[in-house]
Amino acid sequence: MKLQIDLSPRTVAKYIKQRRGPRGARDQRWSTFLKNHAKAIVACDFFTVVTASFRVLYVFVALEIGSRRLVHFNATEHPTAEWTMQQLREALPGDQDYKFLLHDRHKTFSVCLEEEVERWGIDVLKSPAHTPTANAFCERVIGTIRRECLDYLIPLNETHLKRMLREWVNHYNSALPHQSLGPGIPDQAEQSLSADEDPKPISPNSQVITKSILGGLHHEYRWAEAA
Repeated sequence: MKLQIDLSPRTVAKYIKQRRGPRGARDQRWSTFLKNHAKAIVACDFFTVVTASFRVLYVFVALEIGSRRLVHFNATEHPTAEWTMQQLREALPGDQDYKFLLHDRHKTFSVCLEEEVERWGIDVLKSPAHTPTANAFCERVIGTIRRECLDYLIPLNETHLKRMLREWVNHYNSALPHQSLGPGIPDQAEQSLSADEDPKPISPNSQVITKSILGGLHHEYRWAEAA
């Protein structure tokens, strides 16, 4: 201004140095928050499935971040705020000490729905728009569902899809190990052996029992006493 030279804001922004933030910021990172409160956070999301007759179905999943356990799922052709509210009632029972609900900005998560959830004493966390990594745990489990189930089986209708997912979710929760759990199984995440406890020895009469999942797409193995 003293030199009476006009500069456009674009030119100034090009050459001005970016101001650095203060060192040692007190705000914790998002990943740190998720790690500190993992056992108290339930993350939910929607994904779509196309049936053999080209109908588009919407699948709702709710995941407990701490144990990686799928606490609820359901499917519908027309998801509404009322339908989603009912799914949250089933996914967040009063006997569980959940403190946070994480979801994206899907239109079914209405303001009335969030207000109802907050009346239960659960804070609602919205992931930023176009930021799937903020809800990475749900995105990961949805990818697992596709890779290990829906990429090989095409549902005939809504009932068939629910039956497929029910069998796969039971397998996921009770038999699928997760590296992040030690490795461990979601249903047994809280049942870890103490330091002075030794695993039970395998009996000489034991044999491996195989259980087929989804018509042989997956298998579960366990030890059992021979008859």
